[in-house]
Parts: sequence; C-alpha cells; structure tokens
Amino acid sequence: MPIDAAEALAAGPRVREIAWDHKDVQLYHLGIGAGLPATDPRELRYTLESRLHVLPSFATVAGGGPPGVIGGLSVPGVDVDLARVLHGGQRLRLHRPVPVRGRASAASRLVAVYDKGTAAVLVLRTDVTDADGPLWTDEAEIFVRGEGGWGGERGPSARPAPPPADAPDEVVERPVREDQALLYRLSGDWNPLHADPEFAARAGFDRPVLHGLCTYGGTLKSVVDALLDGDVTRVREYRTRFTGVVYPGQTLRVRMWRSRSPVGGGTVRVAVSVPERDDAPVLADTVVRYA
Repeated sequence: MPIDAAEALAAGPRVREIAWDHKDVQLYHLGIGAGLPATDPRELRYTLESRLHVLPSFATVAGGGPPGVIGGLSVPGVDVDLARVLHGGQRLRLHRPVPVRGRASAASRLVAVYDKGTAAVLVLRTDVTDADGPLWTDEAEIFVRGEGGWGGERGPSARPAPPPADAPDEVVERPVREDQALLYRLSGDWNPLHADPEFAARAGFDRPVLHGLCTYGGTLKSVVDALLDGDVTRVREYRTRFTGVVYPGQTLRVRMWRSRSPVGGGTVRVAVSVPERDDAPVLADTVVRYA
C-alpha cells in the first residue's frame, strides 16, 4: 500500500536549521504580487529593505520553505505519485512577529493521516523556534487522490462552509501576472505543476497553475492592507482551505467580513474567487485572527 498510516505517524520529527534575510523576504513579497505601484509608500513596506515589514505568510517559505507538501510526501510510509497530490489547506499560528532576518530550528512531522475513501489526507505540522523561543506553528493539509480506502479514520469534514450572506466589508481585486508562478517558485516550491505544461497536463490541468500558497499570501496582504492599516504585526492566526485553482493571468476577487471583539482585536472571514471563471471559489473557510 502506498501509504502506511501507522508507519508515517510513528516517524520522528525531521529537524532542520533554517535562515533568512531581507532578500528572501523581498523576493517572497514580489512573488505574491507586492510592489505595484513601485513607488507607493504602502508597497515600499514590502519591497524596500530600509522600510521592510514581513508579511506573516512568509513563514511558509522561510529558509527555503518548511517541508510543506513535498516534505509531507518524503516521510517513511508514504510513497505516492506527485501528480496525484493537491494542497488541501494551510494554517499558521504566530507566536511572535516574523523578523526581517533570522535563524531558527524547524521540526516537522505528520500528525494525522485520514482515509477519505477515494483519497488520503496527510497533515504535516512544523514548529519553528529560535534562540528566544517559539516563532510560529505551521500546518499543511495534503490531499492525495486515489490513495484512500484502507479503513482508517475519516477525520473532520472537508466540505467548505459558504461565505456570509451579508455584503462584505471590503472587496479587493488582485490581478495575477502571467509570470507570477515562475517568480513565486524561486522562494522554494519547485513543484513542476506550477511551471511545466507537460506535467500540468499529466495532473489534469490545461496549463501550469498558480501555487495555492501564492494565493494564500496575496490574500493575507489584501486583508492587512485593507483592514489592518498595513500593520503586519497584528496578525495572530491565518487559515484557509484550497478549493480551486488559479491560472496565472487571471484575477483574485477577495471579499472580507470583519468581526471586532469587545476586548480588542477580532477576526476577518475571507472568500476568494476568480471573476473570469464565473466567480469560481479558490479559497474557502478562510479566517484571519488579529490583535
């Protein structure tokens, strides 16, 4: 059997040292679409080293990227075809703001393997700690088509909840450049699905698709800029479920609903769709918790 859940869950954590500096942060920000207009002071916070603020979703690629989807497939007990793999969801919890430069230890392990019948779902957790303590905890949900059916635990429901029925507090439309995936992959996600037309066709797509984590990062930037006064340090948690693909050259329509807490901070619920494809949803169950 390609997935041996017991062996995969029994494997110890993989620990690696990671490091990053301002160049890595700037490249990531450009990869998710920051920097337009290039002289806008609000964009210079993401692109100019003397003013640099780190968008928290940079954590997903810091140090060349925590293992993420590829890392979740390279553990004992897991042997699957990469063309059958999809990124199902992502959750990030910030313990402190992400520094512009840093050196830390990243410990990753599979914490769940679910049997969905026609597919398997793997959950890979990465805890990142530096000399001052915990920095962030990241969880990637990995969906593997055709690898279920061994009678294991089904896990939580994968059916996304509909967005709120009332009008959003803010709507932002983000154009995706034709070369966005090519630029984003320089931050460490080398999956050929995002660059190689032949591989994309084997995986069932018309052409290479945008990284889900690129959409994830661009969406968080939209929320921070539109509702959090551009203050990246206010983000405490960010989670989403990937429900559709984005092709480079299309547009992201980001709808936001804010709920404030009486004791400060609050949450933003977000729905992301592609207007060129009849508002096809691409991110669902998306929540930003902020201070």
